Amino acid sequence: MNPSDGLAEIARRKAADFKQLAARIRKKPPAGLDEWFAEADEEAFSAIDCLACAQCCKTTPPMLFEKDIERLASHLRMRPGNFVEQYLILDTDGIYAMRSTPCPFLGADNYCSVYEYRPKACREFPHTTHRRMYQKMQLAVTNAAICPAVFRILEKLERSF
Repeated sequence: MNPSDGLAEIARRKAADFKQLAARIRKKPPAGLDEWFAEADEEAFSAIDCLACAQCCKTTPPMLFEKDIERLASHLRMRPGNFVEQYLILDTDGIYAMRSTPCPFLGADNYCSVYEYRPKACREFPHTTHRRMYQKMQLAVTNAAICPAVFRILEKLERSF
């Protein structure tokens, strides 16, 4: 069974609880929160096979910065302008994102064909090991509907704090 089966619906039911938790933590961040998240991240990802899921690549177009565009275009032996034209759209905030979902570089086996050259947003997803995690709580709540590991982390956070 895919670890993300039904996750969006379950996360939707838990969203209000997770939002309250996020607001509480943003208001008064517990000591050691970043370390707690790092440990919870490691524990959650030891139980989740990302290749069995790949919901992030199937549902969420990453934003790309200039360095990402240059790195990917170079790897694909394309000019950056051609890469932008073929693969990206400019969103309303003036940020480039993948034009389509699932990601055009995601294979049928859930492997990324540009993994070593992937955008920063992909490298950092699901953004649960940043410093000052209390500032990223709303992003974690959003990502809980996409990533089973983040959902597990927030459930554990709810029990811990």
